Amino acid sequence: MTGRTARRRVLQVRVPAGPGGGSRADLLAVEEPLEIRVGGEPLAVTMRTPGDDIDLAAGFLASEGIIASPSDVTSIKMCDDNVADVTLGAGIVLPAARLRRNFVTSSACGVCGKDSIDAIRVRASYDVSTDPVQVSPGLLASLPDRLREAQRVFARTGGLHAAGIFTADAALLAVREDVGRHNAVDKIVGWALRGQRLPLAGCVLLVSGRASFELAQKALVAGIPVLAAVSAPSSLAAELAEESGMTLIGFLRGGSMNVYTGARRLTAAD
Repeated sequence: MTGRTARRRVLQVRVPAGPGGGSRADLLAVEEPLEIRVGGEPLAVTMRTPGDDIDLAAGFLASEGIIASPSDVTSIKMCDDNVADVTLGAGIVLPAARLRRNFVTSSACGVCGKDSIDAIRVRASYDVSTDPVQVSPGLLASLPDRLREAQRVFARTGGLHAAGIFTADAALLAVREDVGRHNAVDKIVGWALRGQRLPLAGCVLLVSGRASFELAQKALVAGIPVLAAVSAPSSLAAELAEESGMTLIGFLRGGSMNVYTGARRLTAAD
């Protein structure tokens, strides 16, 4: 498998000039294309950090609404370092051709290649509005540090996003890193689907960047009732969260947070 980091010589410049400058080795997060095929036919190419590629392929298909359970997939195999070929289960077919994305999806965007606004929305199989989970502000405030401690590649490169799934009592179930925010979440969704853990009821999904519509939708597809981000949510993410009954939290950092929707799930302040 291709490594997750690459070494490169850099010239470090300090202003004003002082000790510590000059040429040195630096580690970069690897970004490479992953081609996802279904039955040998190309479906999409996404720019990602190598690692957990089978989870990524499964999560991508789940987030697109193509599969919903492990039985919908017969196998996922890596043809080489950068090609994942998926064999769908009996009776599972690809949606209309307009959902095919036979070109590169950048590491910044998880909805590139959609042919219309209608194609962006994916019907969710789970109703998160009925999830009774309760979480305390103090617990939520502790999660960013927990996530950062688990980001092994970020610690060496400073160049990756992360997504972590936590229980309501702060147990970290899984963490995934990637140059793309959407890929990191797809890897979490794929991990859960392959392990028969969907829906992720009673859980909190924490993302290291902003909460966009695409991330809110992926959380909804996975049945996650609480989405938290260390940065800002978008207006469309807030609209989707409110429509679906999801709790959406932004600017979760330094002991404070903004609750945009679903404040009923927060217990009384600690």
